[in-house]
Amino acid sequence: MLRLMLLRRLLRDSGLTIQILKKAEKMKKIILVVVSIIAAGCSSAPPTIQEGPDAEVSFDGLHLIDNSVFRQAWADPDIDFSRYTKFAPGGAFFEFRAVRNTGSSRVQATQTEFYIDDAARERLKEITEEIFREELANSTRFTETDVRGQDTIVVRGGLHDIVSNVPPQRATRGDVFLSSVGEITLVLEIVDSMSDEVIFRAVERRALEQGGGMAIRASSVTSQAEVRRLMRRWATRLREGLDSIPTE
Repeated sequence: MLRLMLLRRLLRDSGLTIQILKKAEKMKKIILVVVSIIAAGCSSAPPTIQEGPDAEVSFDGLHLIDNSVFRQAWADPDIDFSRYTKFAPGGAFFEFRAVRNTGSSRVQATQTEFYIDDAARERLKEITEEIFREELANSTRFTETDVRGQDTIVVRGGLHDIVSNVPPQRATRGDVFLSSVGEITLVLEIVDSMSDEVIFRAVERRALEQGGGMAIRASSVTSQAEVRRLMRRWATRLREGLDSIPTE
């Protein structure tokens, strides 16, 4: 009788172990899919989350993703992304590099960074918020909500160290052509809405430029066009990544 009881307990414990292993394997596959879509780069090598004692870990416990589409990206290696079906906008911040406002005075030939006035700053914020809102509204996987819950993530981010290479038009004579009209650093975070734990972070600095190194006629119009192009690129990557997360 004792042997029979021990055998039953062994079989029961073995079944439980198998279920745990299956669940862990399923979660690992989901994480790999999410990383592959949100962080897949142009490299032929697949994106992978660093693991083990030599893994590069952020201050808040996220693991660095190798071969990411973003210049740098980190993810929680243990999170189950499949349980999320809703997102809540988490707001955005905009930080501009401190550049002296020279007003209408003539610019120096060696000057490469220029002050961004209040009107241009507001327009940049409007363009960014408009494009990210449009892309997320087109998601086929997530619906927007303003209520936190177990199935909800918070999407937040911002633009850091924004700098303009375009001189004020009133301070120049004739057309000015530049390889880049400015630079921006994107900081993007996906957060669990209940715990406020960051489960994914991406950081990338990009120049506002056309492909092929073509020179751009510097103006407020071309600057806005390049801002729109870059914001659309980042917002589309985010939406496509979220839409590709498996549901189970």
